[in-house]
Amino acid sequence: MVKLVFLTLTFVPLLDGHAQKFTRQSLTLINSAYDEQNPILSPDGKTLYLTIANHPQNVGGKKDPGDIWVSRWVNNQWSAPISAGTNLNDAHYNSVAGFSPDGNQIFLFNHYEKNGDPVKTQGISFARWTSMGWSSPENISIPYFLNKSLAISGQVSADGSVLIYSAEAYDTKGAEDLYVSKKNNAGQWSEPKNLGMVINTSFQELSPSLSVDTKYIYFSTNGRKGYGSFDVYFSERLDDTWLNWSIPVNLGPQVNTEGRELFYHVFPEFNLALFTSTQNSDRYGVVRPFVDSLQSNEQDSSAKFIDARRDDLSGKNGNRTTLKGTVTSSKTGQTVAARLSFKSDSTYMALSSQLGRYSLSIPSTKVYTIVVEAPGYVGVMEKLDIHTFEMQQVELNFKLTPIEVGATVNLKNVLFQVGTTRLLDKSFDELNVVVDLLRSNPKIEIELAGHTDSHGNEKQNLKLSQSRVDKVKEYLVSKGISPKRIHGKGYGGKKPITNSDSEESRKLNRRVEFTIVKD
Repeated sequence: MVKLVFLTLTFVPLLDGHAQKFTRQSLTLINSAYDEQNPILSPDGKTLYLTIANHPQNVGGKKDPGDIWVSRWVNNQWSAPISAGTNLNDAHYNSVAGFSPDGNQIFLFNHYEKNGDPVKTQGISFARWTSMGWSSPENISIPYFLNKSLAISGQVSADGSVLIYSAEAYDTKGAEDLYVSKKNNAGQWSEPKNLGMVINTSFQELSPSLSVDTKYIYFSTNGRKGYGSFDVYFSERLDDTWLNWSIPVNLGPQVNTEGRELFYHVFPEFNLALFTSTQNSDRYGVVRPFVDSLQSNEQDSSAKFIDARRDDLSGKNGNRTTLKGTVTSSKTGQTVAARLSFKSDSTYMALSSQLGRYSLSIPSTKVYTIVVEAPGYVGVMEKLDIHTFEMQQVELNFKLTPIEVGATVNLKNVLFQVGTTRLLDKSFDELNVVVDLLRSNPKIEIELAGHTDSHGNEKQNLKLSQSRVDKVKEYLVSKGISPKRIHGKGYGGKKPITNSDSEESRKLNRRVEFTIVKD
């Protein structure tokens, strides 16, 4: 399955009021004759951390596999990097794994020596920002952590609860594989788990990173057909086990080249993705920005989208339609920042801006299932059929219902075979939206309501509507939702939406709804 991802990038000024620009020119002083790796921005966007390998000024000299260096945003460009110092660097491989949201804590790869003793353990460490700079790192214990590779790469999530990383360990399928370790409420880290064969190949998987919401992983591999030796791919996390993933998709020629692309990190709050590439750099990594669509003359904060799709390598792209519109609250009419997915045989995704606007381009020859979701709102699902006509532009606006007691949602795509309780296959997409709502909001309880039209025997209609409610509840429970959270009643034809006797009106009256009765 081929996917397209559109990363939402909203213009955010630096604290000094000047727009932060990431161009190759602004990065001139960062890139050197040495191997630049793992570019990571501090949370305020003013400091860029990177690892430089085999630099003569590294703690271990030219044989040092990598020290952390620091560049700052000064006079509209990034300054020449300087070493982060001996608190964060030793003669082993040193690299930044992430920051706390306030920037006062830095996560580091590898363990650090104490009192000059040799390092006997592996894992990650952390340091705190003080008035004197970064404190001495403190080692973090992860049970059964092992890395036989010469280097380690990855990321700690922004909330500090998930470590995703590349290593050669006990159960590696080939060379380096990707692993995950999670921290529990007691502050203890879990034994690392291999992400599985959907992600990992018999070759190398390196430099994984996470989207801000942790739903997507970006990583580099030389184990898939791509544009060069190592290409950047992405995959969607399908559940909370962190072991089920969608088939990885190449980010395309906007990022990948005949060279080696690694360390892809997304910084949407700064209109930015950073990575390294060996293209035209004598085989050493240089820092590259992902700047497509970042420049704009617009004066509002509407989202700019980076099209990270993999191009049709045959060069035969079909007709396309541009979809655009807004997402608003059904209660207040205010705009809502939301996540939209357009699914057919492929999946196309977009995030709307804080102004509720979205825009994306999709093939105009397909039928789409559209799911719109936002924190604090009930997700909606719609169908879009554009395969029978050609339009260069389509406007689709969506209204989301706030999650609150009394909110009622009509499941208009939940349909049954005439006169039966058999759910039609097209119903499951919308029912899965309800499943996601209940999973994401574990305190919510809902009441299902089944309705028929007024034709036929009243008692039979009442019985049929109740049976259909029971069928919907059965499906939700089969997906792991507690039956105690789902109530239901059939009303037959007693509560019509419209009193018209036309066939179209009768279709509207035949429906299943749910109302939030506890949040």
